[in-house]
Amino acid sequence: MTLRYLVTYEGRPDAVINIHELATRLLTWQRMNKNGEEEGNKEQEPKEKKKEETTKLNWKEWIIDPSEEFYYTWLQIMILPICYNWVIIIFRTCFYTIEETFLATWLTLDYISDLFYVLDTVIGFRTGFLEQGILVRDLSLLKKRYMRSSRFKWDIASLLPTDLLYLKLGIHTPLVRVNRFLRTGRMNEALDRMETRSSYPNTFRVAKLMLYIFVLIHWNACVYFSLSNYIGFGADVWVYPNISDPDFAATRRQYFYCFWFSTLILTTVGDTPPPAREEEYLFLVADMLIAVLVFASVVGSMGDVISSLRDRDNVFFPNHELVKGYLRSRRISKELQKRVNDWYQHLHINKKITRENEILQHLPITLQTAIAVSVHLPTLSKVTIFQNCENSLLEQLVLKLTPQVYSPGEYVCKKGDVGHEMYIIKEGKLAVVADDGVTQFAVLGEGNFFGEISILNIKGNKSGNRRTANIRSIGYSDLFSLSKEDLTETLLEYPAAKRLLEEKGRQILTKMGMLEETEEGEEEVEKTEDKVKRLEANLETLQTKLARLIAELESSARKMMQRVEQLELQTEGWEGIVAEGAQGEIEEQGKVKEREIGDGKGEGEGDKEDEDELVVEGERGEGDGGEESLREKETKVGGNEKSEKETEDTGDELTKTKRQDQKRD
Repeated sequence: MTLRYLVTYEGRPDAVINIHELATRLLTWQRMNKNGEEEGNKEQEPKEKKKEETTKLNWKEWIIDPSEEFYYTWLQIMILPICYNWVIIIFRTCFYTIEETFLATWLTLDYISDLFYVLDTVIGFRTGFLEQGILVRDLSLLKKRYMRSSRFKWDIASLLPTDLLYLKLGIHTPLVRVNRFLRTGRMNEALDRMETRSSYPNTFRVAKLMLYIFVLIHWNACVYFSLSNYIGFGADVWVYPNISDPDFAATRRQYFYCFWFSTLILTTVGDTPPPAREEEYLFLVADMLIAVLVFASVVGSMGDVISSLRDRDNVFFPNHELVKGYLRSRRISKELQKRVNDWYQHLHINKKITRENEILQHLPITLQTAIAVSVHLPTLSKVTIFQNCENSLLEQLVLKLTPQVYSPGEYVCKKGDVGHEMYIIKEGKLAVVADDGVTQFAVLGEGNFFGEISILNIKGNKSGNRRTANIRSIGYSDLFSLSKEDLTETLLEYPAAKRLLEEKGRQILTKMGMLEETEEGEEEVEKTEDKVKRLEANLETLQTKLARLIAELESSARKMMQRVEQLELQTEGWEGIVAEGAQGEIEEQGKVKEREIGDGKGEGEGDKEDEDELVVEGERGEGDGGEESLREKETKVGGNEKSEKETEDTGDELTKTKRQDQKRD
């Protein structure tokens, strides 16, 4: 209705078009707003879900992995409260003026350190452990493991509320917090983790030793000051001077003087005043013994650091001293000795490593492969013949690369030499020179390679796997070499890659004009060496199969013999029974025949006189009795026949088992 009213009111057809446009724009705007609201709601829902999930994970399923970064960071944080207690408690106990002046600060720091101790105990309940290589996340198991460990006992002992003794001894007795020292094992764990993660472990060991020495001198200085207070300040030359003197009254001067005096005693460097009392003598004797231990630990630690540095150098670089001794003993010319010394000097100055395989040999093969791939794979992938090859093949070849360093003017290969390896230039420049060694045909730089054709053994190669050029190093050059044996050993497992590499090598030789035309059949014929290797491999597999068959045959023969022995034991008493049954059967058959003959005669004389009837009836009675006896005998014979059948069945079973064993054999 509004549209029609507006049209009649305006009186123009243009007004209708404008109203339609406005209506369509309003509808599209409303739809866009609805879609935007729906999308916003959809985006908010997963965010809310994520928040809920994070809260659930943080409060209910929060488990700490000891190998994660959070655990390592927490150990570093725990060093601060532990060191605070080791340094400040004895300091406040001996230098009482500092204890009285900054009491509020000390109490605040004390209870902050206690809070860290409590949090560390809570983290102990939440720290997982590995069982069969899998992180255990069951809270009940984690709590049981932590509560049964010795660490839990030390942690609880370090958290005992010994501060309640302030009520009896007074607030200025910080020595009641001495149980906080029992958390020292946590600091040792943190320092060990830091040493393993540090890139400079030797420097870290020296710093850790200096920290221990500092804490020892600090404690000795505090004890010296308290002993001077017990004897009396300024009582003699050995104790701390009288604090009434303005020069020695300041607290800072007191601590620095005591620290300096204890350093002189423990290091036995400077002259100290002679003691005058028994207490002073005992203190000096104890310090001298501690000084001997400190000196021995320092010397031993520094010796370990130096020896580890030497071992590292011997692993990274060849032993120069042995080579120099050999050159002197063999009276090698000074010019050649200079070349050797320059080569060693270049390795040490530029930190170039030529013994990578020896350094990484203790790592598992997966990590060795990962390191070699990250270091050498970009260089190997630049080689033309290895492009478009399988990644697994390149990973195998990367482990075979050996770094080599060439001095200026040194020949890498000469024309006519048999090629046993190919080279990839990592750094430096090499020149392709003529036989005179002066004329340069080309210069090879970083990423170039040469010698790849000589290690493929391509048929029809006119050079016969020999070097076709002289290559000399212009300056110091770093190369990677890949030997022919390593390549052929790796390609045995990748026949498709082998055919691809040979095809690429043929293409390169045809471009160079170094490939002879051969018959099609000759290219497909395998080399005798490959055939021999394949036959040897097949022979080994056949030998293993034959050994397995022989072992199975022996085991089956043993089983068959055991079965035969058991059956013989079971049938030992059957022979006598079978023989007796056969004899009884023969006798019974004879008696039956005799009786049949007797019955025939009786029937023939049946036509005689009636007088003989009684006799015949008697004979018949005897015949009836005979029939009954015959039945009893027949039952006996049937029993014997059954026994014979049983023996025959057992014999059949024996023959069947023997036949089955023979078939198996």
